Amino acid sequence: MSGPELLARALALTSVGRAVLGLTGPPGAGKSTLAAALVAGARAEGVETVLLPMDGFHLANAELARLGRADRKGAPDTFDAAGFVALLERVRRQGPGDPIVYGPLFERGREASLAGAVPVEPSARLVVVEGNYLLHEDGDWARVAGLLDECWYVDLDQTVRVGRLIARHVANGRTPQAAREWVLRSDEANARLVARGRYRATLLVPAMEH
Repeated sequence: MSGPELLARALALTSVGRAVLGLTGPPGAGKSTLAAALVAGARAEGVETVLLPMDGFHLANAELARLGRADRKGAPDTFDAAGFVALLERVRRQGPGDPIVYGPLFERGREASLAGAVPVEPSARLVVVEGNYLLHEDGDWARVAGLLDECWYVDLDQTVRVGRLIARHVANGRTPQAAREWVLRSDEANARLVARGRYRATLLVPAMEH
């Protein structure tokens, strides 16, 4: 499907009220790019839209160190999955006249989450939720899919995707060698977990390779 077709499908979900659209896929596949395009497109059409990233629920680095999980940051058990589910439940229940629901935002430059950074107004018609584990079936993650109206899986050729990830880690301060080692050991292990949920997606979306 083309970009305009994807936007039309997302907007159609709002015809009967608020819609919560999930975008998932392996690290580096282009989820954030698609999410930003959908949000911008929906707003241009006059539909009040908010982007709610799953990454805001990363556990703090100090907590990961305490739990002995710092070397696996990005794995399913390095997020507050129960907190993420609770936020989605609040977003689903929110109606006219209800208070704003606030979500956290992950700041890549600081590698830390910022609480209360994403306001979801009760008037928002489309909420785009983006993250790796929306279709993961273990623990609290298994509750996420039932809170989404649709969940699209963004896919990309592995070679291109791995190259993107290495470049991203280098841009965030790792050496090329350290970035490659991290991607092949950690990010690709997570990608294999994400891929297990691919069959549950409402729609498979091939990502742009440039």
